[in-house]
Amino acid sequence: MTDRVLDLDGIHNFRDYGGYAAQDGRLRQGLLWRSGQHRGASVNDLAKVHALGLETVIDLRGDSERAANPCLRHDDFGAAVLFHPGETAASNSGRAAHEEWADQVRTVEDARNAMVRLYQGLPFRPVLIGSYRLFFHALAHGRGPSLLHCVAGKDRTGIGAALLHTLLGVHPDDVMSDYLLTNTAGNQESRLAALRSHMSSDGLNEAALRVLMGVEASFLDSAFDEIRQRHGSVERYAEAVLGVDADMRAAIAARLVI
Repeated sequence: MTDRVLDLDGIHNFRDYGGYAAQDGRLRQGLLWRSGQHRGASVNDLAKVHALGLETVIDLRGDSERAANPCLRHDDFGAAVLFHPGETAASNSGRAAHEEWADQVRTVEDARNAMVRLYQGLPFRPVLIGSYRLFFHALAHGRGPSLLHCVAGKDRTGIGAALLHTLLGVHPDDVMSDYLLTNTAGNQESRLAALRSHMSSDGLNEAALRVLMGVEASFLDSAFDEIRQRHGSVERYAEAVLGVDADMRAAIAARLVI
């Protein structure tokens, strides 16, 4: 699993989420990338990312997050950057999704409950839905590699990657393994330090803070449980909410599954 992680200085959680067995084949590698934001990218990072030949970047952050933390780019950066205007986190404060409940969290139990509530609502936030629509459209109609990212590359990005995996028939164990890889991808203490400096954490103990900054199976499960409760299946949610019908799924599979 760790072989798919790109070792970078200031971009955290950068990794290939292709390569998994899927329905009728296996996901291609080198076409599906995910990460946190690129505000702290080094010159070396930008060169490594540029070498991937990205065609499309789907930025799941909201307007205020992009304004507060602009991504650094290689001098020859030419990828299309896609996002739906508005806020995908709960406010226009520039906070990431996992920071929304920080002011109300004091204990590990508080943190876990907050993250579960967050995940139950994320798949239904209008602006995030708009960005996920752009993501799937790019996968269906693009040709080159794409990058999906938010601030930490773990919550909004994690749900997006898991939706794609599920729609392409990746085994649930692999879907979850890829999601949980956030907790071990790259230099974790460096990643946590960067996130800690970005968020308001007064009153949180270290254990609770690490819950907010990490991922747990119950978080992703809560998102998919809510999707199935409202729509019956991930496929029905994808068609009704994201506009990903059977034809689009087939187009995506034709590009990504070998």
